[in-house]
Order: sequence, then structure tokens, then C-alpha cells
Amino acid sequence: MPASSALDARLAALREEVRRVERSGFAGDARPCLALGIPAVDSRLAGGGLAWGLHEAAPATPAPNDEAAATLFVAALAAHFADARGENGQVLWALSRRDLFAPGLAQAGLTPDRLLYAECRNDEEVLAVMEEGARHGGLASLVGEVGRLAMASARRLQLAAEQGGGAALLLRRWRKVDVDPLGLPSPALARWRIACAPSAALSYEEIGPHEGIGRARWQVALVRQRGGPPHQWLLEAPDAEARLALAARSGDRPDQADAAPRRAA
Repeated sequence: MPASSALDARLAALREEVRRVERSGFAGDARPCLALGIPAVDSRLAGGGLAWGLHEAAPATPAPNDEAAATLFVAALAAHFADARGENGQVLWALSRRDLFAPGLAQAGLTPDRLLYAECRNDEEVLAVMEEGARHGGLASLVGEVGRLAMASARRLQLAAEQGGGAALLLRRWRKVDVDPLGLPSPALARWRIACAPSAALSYEEIGPHEGIGRARWQVALVRQRGGPPHQWLLEAPDAEARLALAARSGDRPDQADAAPRRAA
């Protein structure tokens, strides 16, 4: 076979392999999924749960409260994937600035005994550490805090996560107030946008004569997912077991439980 024909055949085979990976990422087009345990959410996720692979989450605004909500949301997902691995479920968190609060992560279900930190110099180093960790295959999930994300880097991370059988969770930080972290395309299996919502007031029966507020609430928007439509929910923040919950009033408020996301990426 002439060299040019052999090269053409090889390129055609590589293109088909890339198409197969983009369609499924797993042999036989079977992608394992992990249910969150919230029927109203799991029923809207392609495959009935969170697929092992690359996910992205970003705060709806650069405000500190939305940043904190997105961080705790990612922590809960990471803990959820780790729980699926049992006692061997370890999480690697790569970051370039020291602003994590360990007790806060523990309250979202991500306790220090299962958490490894990697302090990096910049976004590029964060992505490199995540890619190496994903290919290793010994970690249940990886979290990386980044602002900028090149498509090539995201594709490598997605493939590394699928090859290693773990979950790679990118926490997309706002680096500039006028640049949406989810504004550019991405190969992520799912992209999430998190915003704080008002908590419900506690009743007299719950707390007695003193005023108070209930569990924190978030507007959780699934702005894009592979194989399914976008959606959004009003959820209660995770407890110490990393369990998210559908807000009590959302069952009676279609505008909260079933509203389509206002923004898409």
C-alpha cells in the first residue's frame, strides 16, 4: 500500500475513534452513571444520573455567595463519587489560590480524611495535575479550580477521566466580571450554573419563639448535558453526608421546579 494511502487510512481510523469517544467515551457506548438519589433530578439526567467523566460548574455571578455555593456544590458531587468507591474513594483538589475552608467542605460531605490538596501556580498547572491524576485511575474524583480553559486541554482531561474511570470536576472561577466562565464551548458531559436563593423561614414548631432561617437553597441550572436537554431546580444545600435535596416548596411551585434555565452555554 502506498504511504499516502496508508496515512489516509490511519487518519480515517483516528477520526472514527474520535467520533466514537465523543458519542460515548466508553466501549460499547455504555457510560456508567451515578444517581444522586433525587428522583426529580435523576429523571432529567441522561442515563439517570451523573456520568463518570468531565463536568463543569460555575457560580452564576462573581459574588462571594455564589462562589461559595458553587464550591460546595462541586464538593458534594466529589464526595458523592467518592462514596461510590467506598473506603478507597479519594478526592484530589487542585487549586491555585488558598481560599478553601476545610470545615465548610466537611459540612458538604467532603471530609479531610478523603481529601488531597495540590497547590498549583496557575490554571495550566491545575489542568496538568488533574490530567495526571485522572490517568492514574486510583482517585474517585478530581476537582480543579480554573478560569481559562482551552478546548484542547478540556478534551485531554475528558479522555483521561474516561480512561482512568473517575470523575473530573472543573470549578470554573470568574477571573473577569464581564467574562462568563461557561461562555465558550466545552466537551464536558454536563455544565452547571449555581446561584444562591432565599432560604425558607423556620416555623415556630421547628425553632420555638426565636426567628431563624432554614437550610441554604440554590438555583441549580443544568445549562448543557450530553444526550439530554437543559433544566433547573431549586435545591437545598448538601448536608454532612453530601446529600442534596429538592426544596420543599418546589413541588408546589412549577416555576421553581420545572423552569427552563434562563442562560445556556
